[in-house]
Amino acid sequence: MMRAVFALGAAALLATPALAEPDYTPRPPVEVTNAGWTRDAVLYQLNTRQFTQEGTFAAAQKQLPRLASMGVDIIWLMPIHPIGELNRKGSMGSPYAVRDYRAVNPDLGTEAEFRAFVDEAHRLGLKVILDWVANHSAFDNPLTVSHPEWYTRTPEGALMSPNGTDWTDVADFDYSQPALRRYMTESLVYWVRDFGIDGYRADVAGYVPTDFWETARAELDAVKPVFLLAEWEERDLHTRAFDATYAWTWKDAMQRTVKDGSGAGAMRSYYAEQAESWPHAALRMVYTDNHDQNSWDRVASDIYGPAYEAAIALSFVGSGLPLIYNGQEADLDRKLLFFEKDPISWKVGRHDALFRKLIALKTASPALHNGRFGAAMVEVPTSAAADVYAFTRGEAGARVFAVFNLSPRPQTVTFAHARHHGRYVDAISGEAAQFTGAEALALPAWAFRIYTETK
Repeated sequence: MMRAVFALGAAALLATPALAEPDYTPRPPVEVTNAGWTRDAVLYQLNTRQFTQEGTFAAAQKQLPRLASMGVDIIWLMPIHPIGELNRKGSMGSPYAVRDYRAVNPDLGTEAEFRAFVDEAHRLGLKVILDWVANHSAFDNPLTVSHPEWYTRTPEGALMSPNGTDWTDVADFDYSQPALRRYMTESLVYWVRDFGIDGYRADVAGYVPTDFWETARAELDAVKPVFLLAEWEERDLHTRAFDATYAWTWKDAMQRTVKDGSGAGAMRSYYAEQAESWPHAALRMVYTDNHDQNSWDRVASDIYGPAYEAAIALSFVGSGLPLIYNGQEADLDRKLLFFEKDPISWKVGRHDALFRKLIALKTASPALHNGRFGAAMVEVPTSAAADVYAFTRGEAGARVFAVFNLSPRPQTVTFAHARHHGRYVDAISGEAAQFTGAEALALPAWAFRIYTETK
């Protein structure tokens, strides 16, 4: 009997179909399709409250021609919605304490004036994105009464701020609630469909489930192609949700380089990790200043000191989507108050010309374009590799060649390889240059050179 059972089992085993051979063919990545207008985009963050003496859309609209002439492409408006009064910080409150997701803060103007701002931006060839606060609302947002189940609760049942934060003026949402997801997605669609905005910067995007953002992205793209920037640093956000994520690692590496004077190693490591482990289509937003840094840390020119211009330049010619914070072009020299009216003092700053040249260079040079549109960075080894980082981007005949002394020590460098050989023009000074292999390049502390190839 045992033999018969064994024999039957063996026969059944022999009759079992062989497992299919795994398919080892590389599969195309699932990635967000970036709108064509992000190809060479430069972001400009605008805090409407502080941007003009009036602090209104109408006053900011008058400055749009200047921004267009600078060459920026996408205007990121900090939150424009009514601000909560319960638990408000300061006399005017945080714009990130939203009382109504489908209304305009009357301090900034009317819906008609906001619409006029967007229309004028579009007429000038600019795009407009809104800062969106999906993770939490003001404590006196009417949703806390009409839909109390949409909020996270303390063990005692009270509304609570996001866990582990000092954001005492906002109440945390509970994204396990499908109706909340529907309301928030429909609110995102509302501003794109009815006002024509072009996308969003998502505040603390990682505090909200990724699948929410993926669903919202699909709904937004059904209206028109949009651009989404996540205030977060995570590769998976680029799969089906976001075009761009914050490159906090770039900012940290650059600031560490300036602080400890250790040389080019940190930035070289950042770009290597970016190239190897992030999706090629991922736009990584790099910046030397923004509202958080300016208000809570220090003024950018103080943080970077003599390396400030080098940091700005590297944010434009290295891989990444560069950001300009309002006032940088006017040499913003103080921390703007976050909860009060504190208008920028405008002038033509000494960095204005640098920003304009870098924007023009990025626009004109396909090698410097964003994400999959641009070219990889190819390092050009130097005789002072510990301190100097040099690279080319682009094909021969249309390359950009950049050399950065990322140290407080002067260097004179030579180049052992022919990766950069050719005829160039200095993108900043306009002077002609030629590299054939015998050159020695003198670089003062924190100096940089950027060259565009000529035929």
